[in-house]
Amino acid sequence: VQLVASGGGLVQPGGSLRLDCTGSKTALEVHSIGWFRQAPGKQREAVSSISTYDSSTLYADSVQGRFTIARDKAKNSIYLQMNSLKPEDTAVYYCVTCHFKTTRCVPYGSWDQGTQVTVSS
Repeated sequence: VQLVASGGGLVQPGGSLRLDCTGSKTALEVHSIGWFRQAPGKQREAVSSISTYDSSTLYADSVQGRFTIARDKAKNSIYLQMNSLKPEDTAVYYCVTCHFKTTRCVPYGSWDQGTQVTVSS
């Protein structure tokens, strides 16, 4: 399953961005999808995920209340709406298929090149 993350860019602290994860309609319907990020010099970390079964969602503590993951049927995407962005949100963001569990979504499948998000004044 090949997914593509897009929508990154440069934004000031406190600003917003929407990232989209696109792929085939079937892929986005039958797989749970997770957003992950990797900042320079740091390990890749989970940001948010959504279950294919009941659309349950998970969020990292660091983004809870600021980020929202959801399905956009019109655009055939899983999007990540990021509000109140902070400099520490700067990273390359990836979307990937994952096994949705109670407290985490375990990634599997192919990683795309990701999309760069830079939060800076």
